[in-house]
Amino acid sequence: MTATLELQGVTVRRDNRLILKRIDWTVAPDERWIVLGPNGSGKTTLCQVASMYQHPTSGTVRVLGETFGRTDVRQLRKRIGYMSVQLTGMLRPGLTATDVVVTAKHAAFATCWHVYSQDDYAKARRLLSRFNCEDLADRRFITLASGEQKKVEVARALM
Repeated sequence: MTATLELQGVTVRRDNRLILKRIDWTVAPDERWIVLGPNGSGKTTLCQVASMYQHPTSGTVRVLGETFGRTDVRQLRKRIGYMSVQLTGMLRPGLTATDVVVTAKHAAFATCWHVYSQDDYAKARRLLSRFNCEDLADRRFITLASGEQKKVEVARALM
């Protein structure tokens, strides 16, 4: 069985500072992990590398059988559900909650870069409904309370 995620000897340096050092980590398809640690310990960087939003300085990253650097990550990201404060900050300010969810179909941060069908929008609204957020669907994401934003982000990760 192919691992969902495999990191081999992953190191990340930023501004001459060592963030991650020779990390080996394998996640099987039936496993779920939580990454815990103190502030500044590299949790966010580890998750960004694992979700192919940041290149490691060295080492090998394989996600869903694809090797980082040898695959079109834009296509692969469509198959990865990912939530992050940094990722949320990359979203365009004018997006509604529905827009935030639907843009996950193409791992995008704005609706202007891709065409979305009525079925896509219907799916996004169903996902919002699963988290009791149907009343937020047409509200601008940036105006939502932080707890409401988190619910929308979970719906986005499931798109």
